Amino acid sequence: MTELGHGTVAESQMLVLSLFPGIDLLGRGFEAEGYCVVRGPDLLWGGDVQRFHAPAHRFDGIIAGSPCQDFSRKRRAAPTGYGVQMLSEFARAVTEAQPDWWLLENVPTVPDVAIPGYTVQRFDLNARECGMAQSRLRHFQFGSGRGLVIVPTRLRPTGKPEPICLATEGRHPDRRDWADFCELQGLPRDFKLPGLSIAQRYAAVGNGVPVPMARTIAAAIRDADTRAADVRLCACQCGRIVTGRQVAATAGCRKRLERRRRDRAQQHSTGYVTAAP
Repeated sequence: MTELGHGTVAESQMLVLSLFPGIDLLGRGFEAEGYCVVRGPDLLWGGDVQRFHAPAHRFDGIIAGSPCQDFSRKRRAAPTGYGVQMLSEFARAVTEAQPDWWLLENVPTVPDVAIPGYTVQRFDLNARECGMAQSRLRHFQFGSGRGLVIVPTRLRPTGKPEPICLATEGRHPDRRDWADFCELQGLPRDFKLPGLSIAQRYAAVGNGVPVPMARTIAAAIRDADTRAADVRLCACQCGRIVTGRQVAATAGCRKRLERRRRDRAQQHSTGYVTAAP
């Protein structure tokens, strides 16, 4: 395994397993930062994570974006249980593989993922903070077996924001041009997905973590060190450092804390709270 201690790690040494990859925009971002990414099975290509077993102590990290529909505030039906089931599959895979760290992307209302042996840091990141035109918020949980703390570099947004790239955009007649849509997600304008319908192509790209955002997090993990005892992070789990008597880093963080308290109360009432192997 790669040694992750006080200081940085040579990115060429980092071997990462990507679960629930889809077309793996998240993995593309890690590859752009020098990681070697191995992609696991995905339903899009006929694979099944439930039959997948990773070898132990081979991967430095595991990254994933598990199904989020059950946890979304915009869902119109009762939870199916599939979201929690896939969180459990992710936790199982991490437990079997025993990587140094793991990263899970999902919606802000996703339950806590508790895996023995890992400390967990939750944080939000906006695509605009990663130099992108769209104002798209993504939520992450970062688990470390060494007590690592990651602090993503956040850029000051500039210019007018573009509408968010949604997975459903391909169903609408007024959808944006395919090249423009791909570029907004950090992909080449000539990116192709042969064999998929128009709606499927937009859904595959729109579901992904924008590549520049993935790169921001990959760089933060690469440059992480064991600073957990030396820094305090914002209580909203955005990953920002706070000082003095601060609890929340910004006014938006304080609003997020209040909203999260309401969400957690609702989760406790429905029983969707944790996922463990």
